[in-house]
Amino acid sequence: MAQETKLTLSELNGLVRELVETQMPGPYWVEAEIAELHESGGHCYLDLIEKDDKTNTPIARASAKCWRSRWMILKPHFIHVAGKLLTKGMKVLLAVSPQFHENYGFSWIISDIDPTFTIGDMELKRKRIIAQLKEEGVFEANKELTMPMFPQRIAVISSATAAGYGDFSRHLSENEYGYAFHTTLFSSVMQGEGVEAGVISALNRIFTQIDQFDCVVITRGGGATSDLSGFDTLDLARNVANFPLPVLTAIGHDRDESILDMISNVRLKTPTAAAAFLIDRLHMVDETLDNLRNRLVRVTEHRLQQEKQNLHHLSTYIPRLFAIVKTQHDAKLNNYMNRCLSAAMSTKDRHNMTISNIDSRIKIAANHLLTIHQNHLEILQRQLNALDPQRVLERGYSITTYNGKAIQKSNSVKKGDVIQTRLVDGVIVSIVD
Repeated sequence: MAQETKLTLSELNGLVRELVETQMPGPYWVEAEIAELHESGGHCYLDLIEKDDKTNTPIARASAKCWRSRWMILKPHFIHVAGKLLTKGMKVLLAVSPQFHENYGFSWIISDIDPTFTIGDMELKRKRIIAQLKEEGVFEANKELTMPMFPQRIAVISSATAAGYGDFSRHLSENEYGYAFHTTLFSSVMQGEGVEAGVISALNRIFTQIDQFDCVVITRGGGATSDLSGFDTLDLARNVANFPLPVLTAIGHDRDESILDMISNVRLKTPTAAAAFLIDRLHMVDETLDNLRNRLVRVTEHRLQQEKQNLHHLSTYIPRLFAIVKTQHDAKLNNYMNRCLSAAMSTKDRHNMTISNIDSRIKIAANHLLTIHQNHLEILQRQLNALDPQRVLERGYSITTYNGKAIQKSNSVKKGDVIQTRLVDGVIVSIVD
């Protein structure tokens, strides 16, 4: 290497700086996404990236700076026009000029920011998110929930130190009607990059004890009105839209409407307005109940008066009606009695005739049966007379007995037995020899 071409590092960097300043005078308007952003000493430092539209992966990266003297002008102007702070994930259109410093290297220096470009990009993102929610059928889901008649148990998502949360709680507790409200705070970051994760986490905690609450209030009072980008995310909108309790939002001011406001059940301007809404809701129900009670009393009194008149009318009408009815029933009873007597007499005559016929038939049958039995008895008498032992004796026969029994065979007695022989005119006693 020739000795005359040797350079120090600072000389080489100086040549690069001259080359950059002469060949790329700038400024250049460049479109990029903010990957990181922080302020230090009044200066603003950004990491810029470009992502592939299809894969969403970074394909270019660069650092940029905005010096304090310029940043003090651009920052409030951007907030005034765009209504938001510059934040991570935001697309911007920047006027940059290249700068190469011998000691700090290369960087893009920001000289201007076009807030209208960012407004357009943010609006495009919002429209895409809204379209996605509508396509999923959840854009109106939370709005379709019915606010409870007595919304007194309230889950509040807010920063514990937010002035708005204090205003909300105080306004509820000091309401002029003396209604009792019970609020439970679920603390969350309410501005910056942690909004989405913080609010979703709070919703998940509420869900684990959902039976203890009537509605959810997401409030952000006291924060910067320009820092609402955290409430314009798809995941947060999905969680709120699908939440099973009515969600009330009070996270901005009248001119600011986030996507969260669009999909919530009720959108209110401020935390105090949210408290007033709940108080008015309870008061409206209270007045409705009072009106119903009064109406019920009036209707009851009117009905009682009508019933009294009806009773008075009946008290004069019933005796006359009773007399008519009594006469009609007496006539019916007399008719029934006559019919019963007639039927009874007819039945009696019919049964008497039947009894008379039966009596005659019984007498005839009895006489016939008596004659038959008398003839039979005469036959039996003749047979009995023919078998009478006395008649046998009269014909010259005798009967010999031993111990009262007739002797039919000789071996029925033995020597020495006393036997009796009955004749027609007496008895002979003998001893067997």
